Amino acid sequence: MLKGRLLLFLFLCMFLSACRGGQKEEEKASIRIGISLYRGEDTFINNICGILEEKAKEYERESGIKVVLDIQDAKGSQNVQNNQVERFISLGCDVLCINPVDRMDASVIIDRAMTAGVPVVFFNRQPVEEDMNRWDELYYIGVDAKETAVLQGKMVVDLYREDAGAVDLNGDGVVSYVLLEGETSHQDSLIRTEWSVRTLKNGGVPIEKLTGGIANWERSQASALMEQWLAAYPDTIELVVSNNDDMALGAIDAMERAGVTGVNVIGIDGTTPGLEALESGKLLGTVSANKELYASVILELAASCALGEEPPEEYPLEGGTYYWTPQEILIRENKD
Repeated sequence: MLKGRLLLFLFLCMFLSACRGGQKEEEKASIRIGISLYRGEDTFINNICGILEEKAKEYERESGIKVVLDIQDAKGSQNVQNNQVERFISLGCDVLCINPVDRMDASVIIDRAMTAGVPVVFFNRQPVEEDMNRWDELYYIGVDAKETAVLQGKMVVDLYREDAGAVDLNGDGVVSYVLLEGETSHQDSLIRTEWSVRTLKNGGVPIEKLTGGIANWERSQASALMEQWLAAYPDTIELVVSNNDDMALGAIDAMERAGVTGVNVIGIDGTTPGLEALESGKLLGTVSANKELYASVILELAASCALGEEPPEEYPLEGGTYYWTPQEILIRENKD
């Protein structure tokens, strides 16, 4: 009798274990990733998002796990993004990938994710350290803004040392420049502005700032500013330093309308339109992150979180939280 009860107990254990195993396998057959973009029309974000979709398909083929990407555009509104996060959680998303609208106001997103137990992978716009330290299921993927800026300045320093006349276009011993900045609240804009200029000075390039302005990363705003500057400083501007490629292209648009040629323009991001301008000779140079790797890390880390696995070893995280994507200088002479 006792032996029979023992056998029955063991059978029940095996049955329940098999049920749990089957449920676990069913959960692993598909993962849902909620992605919210601060502004979908941002060229760099658009590039990353396109590659991310390709990487999801590759992951499906290689792992056999279906990946559902729910991509939403917050259109620059933090309230809209907060609502999108609520929707993702209500739909049962396994992980969130958030490109925050306001890096200083990520706490609401974190609160909701923590309550629901849904990991968050932030990217491109880095939340403040205090927020990132609140939970061990928060991650950030981006580029080192200081490194970006130093590389941008270095491309001009190297060119000046090789041929001063290629930068000091009028030969007066001073390189007169204008500066196009991104958002005032964005840490990358502040750091890029500071360290690009500092690198130029430290590198021995004699620079003089004519003017500068906030163009919020946007091509049209930069074009409007550059049009004003060309009128205010005719035949004076020798260098345009831009916090990103879109604004650099806006400056080029204005110069083309005004019939101005020869001015050096440098950007950041290595976007598809930026690389096209580099190829055509309109853009002197840009600093490009490895976007294939950037998107791969987002997808692989998100998938690991969704499956309850450890972060992928091939992408080591600084402090278990941060991944910094490598960058390189692309300039007309050595872009290949």
